[in-house]
Amino acid sequence: MRIVVPAGGIGGARFLRGLRSAMGISAGPAPADPDAAESAQITVIGNTGDDITLFGLRVCPDLDTVMYTLGGGSDESRGWGRADESFVVKEELAAYGMRPTWFGLGDRDTATHIVRAQMLAAGYPLSAVTDALCERWQPGVRLLPMSDDQIETHVVVADDGDGGRRAMHFQEWWIRHGAALPAESIVSVGADTAVPAPGVLDAIAAADIVLLPPSNPVVSVGSVLGVPGIRAAIAEKTVVGVSPIIGGAPVRGRADACLSAIGVETDARAVAAHYGPELLDGWLMDDADSGGPDVPGITTRCRPLYMSDPESTAAIARAALDLALELRTANTGKERHA
Repeated sequence: MRIVVPAGGIGGARFLRGLRSAMGISAGPAPADPDAAESAQITVIGNTGDDITLFGLRVCPDLDTVMYTLGGGSDESRGWGRADESFVVKEELAAYGMRPTWFGLGDRDTATHIVRAQMLAAGYPLSAVTDALCERWQPGVRLLPMSDDQIETHVVVADDGDGGRRAMHFQEWWIRHGAALPAESIVSVGADTAVPAPGVLDAIAAADIVLLPPSNPVVSVGSVLGVPGIRAAIAEKTVVGVSPIIGGAPVRGRADACLSAIGVETDARAVAAHYGPELLDGWLMDDADSGGPDVPGITTRCRPLYMSDPESTAAIARAALDLALELRTANTGKERHA
């Protein structure tokens, strides 16, 4: 069984940990050969739209969150960054008057960024750098960036000063402003000319199914789908998604602010419709969203979706996997499977 998961953020990382458990995959080296059908394999296409350069270091929050979470090194209470973290370097940078001060680089985390920055400066592509970093963490999955090309998500907001508009990096909007500034649009800068990273399209072509985790549908999964060629390749597969919206609110984070920026209601069925039946075959929603209308062209199922502990998270992943296998076997939906 070969599964591809476009993912980003804390929800995506924890879902992947549950999926790994549901499939009986342990932490350790992931199979390098996408054509090896003897063992279960998970390939993660990580969002890099949140990436930002700070203090000369290239920070890849979503790639690192997946790597740390699956490698056993994440801070479980925060869901991001390293366990047993300290922030001496951040404090020293602030003492020198260095800006920005709103993004906190932990000391342990900074070591990862230094390694990445040195390898990038030496000419290695991000995909090769990610492979090298995963050699330490052994996440048990194959982690690929969505592209080796630089892509950054920017948010256009109204400027209070002169009534005009201004754009800021997504991280500034998300962290410094808490996504409280109403966004007029969200732009993936560089995505239109980017190409998928090596191995991405091959992994999708070899996949039996694709699962969309409860990640932010706009700036996590949406960013991955925005790289030319990726969405079309995924649409050829059996695709099941897990709703990040429960009872009209995000499970975690501020996905509602992102959805509002693109004119999508913060509602489980609205998110499924946003992905569309040309992409999605199946959609898992929480029991809190049961009883509503069908989503045309998409098979929906309801079950508890709170990832409250490892067991419940594995059960959610198992339910998504079971629905995907059911739809693939029945050859329903888009009638595209051999």
